[in-house]
Amino acid sequence: MDWKQFDRGVYLLNVLGIIYNPKNKKILIGKREEDLFVKGLSWCFPGGRPKYGETLEQGLKREVTIKTGLDIDIKKLIFARVVTEKKDFLLIYYFCECSSGKARAGEKFSEVKWIKPSEVKKYFTTSVDPAILKFLKSLK
Repeated sequence: MDWKQFDRGVYLLNVLGIIYNPKNKKILIGKREEDLFVKGLSWCFPGGRPKYGETLEQGLKREVTIKTGLDIDIKKLIFARVVTEKKDFLLIYYFCECSSGKARAGEKFSEVKWIKPSEVKKYFTTSVDPAILKFLKSLK
């Protein structure tokens, strides 16, 4: 298929988990080094691309486990957006909680860290959509 023939609606899909720990009211982020797709990306929410044949939720659970060592319960779909820095990336965000495991840096992460939701802008070097910031603020 010649993707250049499309002038809209063709995206690289990524599913991301905002993983919340209700006990300490923190969220998990991961640090990436020299991302191949988004220049300047450093800290981000865990996730990745679902495989063909997987649901979005199955893909998210698999990617989170690979990248963080955690098993998650997906609570709800939060938001979808096209990345400001790379217009052909579509991100779908889910609100999740850890069901088991201990957080550790896995595939493509050099570090993982639990932070207060209000600290996201301190760590992220790429844009954070206002709708995500509003959602994070509600987690206080």
